Amino acid sequence: MTPDAAFSDRLARERRARLRAERLYEQAQRDLRMMNDQLRLHADNLSDQVIAQRAELGSIRRHADSLEGVNTQVSQDLQVAHSEIDRANLRLREAVETLQDGFAVFNADQALVLANQAYLGVFGKFAEVQPGILYARILEICAHEGLVHLAEMTADEWVCMMLQRWRQPDISPIELHFSAGIAVRLTDRRVANGDYVSLAHNITDALRYQAELRDAQARAEAAVEAKSAFLANMSHEIRTPMNGVVGMAELLSETVLDEEQRSYAQTISTSGQALVSIINDILDFSKMDAGKMHLNPTAFDLEKTIHEVLSLLSPTARCKQIELILDYDMFLAVHLVADSGRMRQILTNLVGNAIKFTDAGYILVRAVGVGTSAQGQIVTITVEDTGIGIDPQHQEQIFTEFNQVEQTASRRYEGTGLGLAITQRIVAQMGGKVWVESEPGVGSCFGFTLEMPVAADASEPGVQTLPADIRTALLVSDHLISREVIARRLKAASVSVLTATRQDTVLRHLAGTPPDIALIDQDLIEGGIPDLLAALKGTSPATRIVLLCSNIAEFKPAMEDQTIFATLHKPLIWRNLLAAFNGQGAMPEGLRPPKPPTLQAVPALPTTCRPIRVLYAEDNKTNQLVFTKMLQTLDIDLRLAENGRIAVAQFETFAPDIVFMDVSMPEMDGREATRRIRASALGKSVPIIALTAHALQEEIDRILDAGMNAMLSKPLKKSELMAALRDHAPPGFSMPEG
Repeated sequence: MTPDAAFSDRLARERRARLRAERLYEQAQRDLRMMNDQLRLHADNLSDQVIAQRAELGSIRRHADSLEGVNTQVSQDLQVAHSEIDRANLRLREAVETLQDGFAVFNADQALVLANQAYLGVFGKFAEVQPGILYARILEICAHEGLVHLAEMTADEWVCMMLQRWRQPDISPIELHFSAGIAVRLTDRRVANGDYVSLAHNITDALRYQAELRDAQARAEAAVEAKSAFLANMSHEIRTPMNGVVGMAELLSETVLDEEQRSYAQTISTSGQALVSIINDILDFSKMDAGKMHLNPTAFDLEKTIHEVLSLLSPTARCKQIELILDYDMFLAVHLVADSGRMRQILTNLVGNAIKFTDAGYILVRAVGVGTSAQGQIVTITVEDTGIGIDPQHQEQIFTEFNQVEQTASRRYEGTGLGLAITQRIVAQMGGKVWVESEPGVGSCFGFTLEMPVAADASEPGVQTLPADIRTALLVSDHLISREVIARRLKAASVSVLTATRQDTVLRHLAGTPPDIALIDQDLIEGGIPDLLAALKGTSPATRIVLLCSNIAEFKPAMEDQTIFATLHKPLIWRNLLAAFNGQGAMPEGLRPPKPPTLQAVPALPTTCRPIRVLYAEDNKTNQLVFTKMLQTLDIDLRLAENGRIAVAQFETFAPDIVFMDVSMPEMDGREATRRIRASALGKSVPIIALTAHALQEEIDRILDAGMNAMLSKPLKKSELMAALRDHAPPGFSMPEG
């Protein structure tokens, strides 16, 4: 209830009480006059009964006295009612005056009835602004006397707008800014009796606070930008010398060294790569902290992505004798839509952590489809290990940045403590959730669930079969889980499976009906693989042997004499096994099919007689040396340019077949040099590969937008450089493998 309604209600009650008292008083007077008239009539007609009725007359007089007392009480009650009304009015006025915001009441004729000092304060120089002044006149004073900022309107337009506002059925609030530096939010309401109540809320401090918040936000954003720029620059400055360290260590490892020297070179290389990994983690966390991590969903092969991550990390796992196992749901689509780079980063973090904290046993990566949703396939991926495990009280904190299970100075495991924090943020941004289940001394299981649409051109998943002539398989492995995963896929393909963990068990199986194929784990502990292969060749020469390898190079002699039908990288990916036996197009990496009995000469593609011309723009002398040494065994014509300006000039005279362009150079950077080359007639189609120490996605996007075909990040790896040459060399030039 508004103050005006409460005041009106109380005033009405007091008036009704006064009316009731006045009517009672009038009724008592009428009664008294009537009785006096009766007494006179009796006095005239019954004078002889005066004495007899004196007692009755006394009673009547006493009754008159009592009526007079009632009249006095009514008068007192009326005075009390008037006093209450006066006190209520005073209390209301005092309450209104205590308001810090302006308060005013206008009657139905829009004349001011009541206003507090907060409302009248801005009109101090105008004495006419007092009860009785019209609302329109107040508006005219505000507009024509310059009390209010009118923005782009004239004084008359502003007054007309404000009056029109009051005529609306629902009067909308409006902000007014006075020249005295006060800002108010004016809220007007029309009450039932036609009056207007106006509340002018002072928002000066609120607006000032909002301005301070905006300024603070701008400063914070500038600080974030400065931090990101600093980290990017520091990354560039660190990666540039690291290119020399890692590159030279890689080149040194290719020279003639003794075991001790080779160990030193390998330590330099691995330490440099570890430092680069730490830098990448810090940059990723910085981007996420600044809210600048963006996802790029595309169609990708989930099974292949998991297999590539495991293959990349398999050398480290093999050194610790850890078995890597992939269990991919046979009914889960392989072609899904998500950010494949971020998915690879998640898997690398989880599997890398599992390898770091596992000293023996296995690491199992399992991908399972758990249903569908409006967004697509619901996929759960878990990474299970047999490592040190995590105490329950530490399981929550491991997902926070810079936190590790071991916090003491004597901890055994190195790292920044950012990997799992980054993983959790990436999964959350992709709309999923990551969790952990662990028991100290037993192992851990990290998992995450994502909803990923199935790629538009993906085929429906189903049970794939091997050729019809494969009915039985012998699976030789001493690892139970790995055997179960492979055996399940074989049985789903209607293949009868025999298992063995020892050579004598294999020979017992061969004594009966020889199997059609034999899948042998390279890391079989019981018995040597060469002896087992010799036994298989002598006992069952028709059995096709597929070797599951962590290191294919160890079995080159066996492949050359055709003892082995095919070699597949561990962990086994089902499509590779199918490709080995069905000859489905190009063989996957690591697959070595048997050589045919006779080789027909295949005509070679015509090649260009001259060396391929390569232009390399780089201002750092160490990087020039690394690049030159990496390509010294190739038949190329290499030119060096110390900055972008020289690179553009040499491009016109040298006419290179491929350009490697550093991004950050003096005088003219790589982006500008690329734009100028692209603007020339010869430079529209020549491949330009960026070499950069920057790692932020925004910088990478700017590099590619400048017209470059691809990008190689520093520290530069020889394998990546050779792959770029093979991929982008013009037709007619043959580049060696590796």
